[in-house]
Amino acid sequence: MTTQLLLTNEPISEAALALGRDVTGGDGAVILFLGVVRESEAGTRIAGLEYTAFEPMVRHQFSLLFAEAERRWPLNSIRLVHRLGWVPVGETSLWVEIVCPHRGEALAACQWMIDEMKRVVPIWKAKG
Repeated sequence: MTTQLLLTNEPISEAALALGRDVTGGDGAVILFLGVVRESEAGTRIAGLEYTAFEPMVRHQFSLLFAEAERRWPLNSIRLVHRLGWVPVGETSLWVEIVCPHRGEALAACQWMIDEMKRVVPIWKAKG
């Protein structure tokens, strides 16, 4: 399984990421999830979110999550991009791509990855 983790302060380019997609003849599912900053957070209107992270621990936690996902599902590829710094309303803050043979497994893996990421990865957001 191939994995890629990118933490960036730059806008996420979906077109550039699509060019790097690793799909083989045995893959029947590519799940792509985009997390987009909403105009309100906890009932308050915002202009954007400020994301901060403890990067060494973020990388460690994602390596554990990627290994566990590979153990649970027949995944061929996981790519995850998370913005850091200021992200305005309407822009993508999270990009997750799961590639595997079947859609059910890909959907389950993507849901699990996002839920676990939010639970254990030290990335924080503040309203702006």
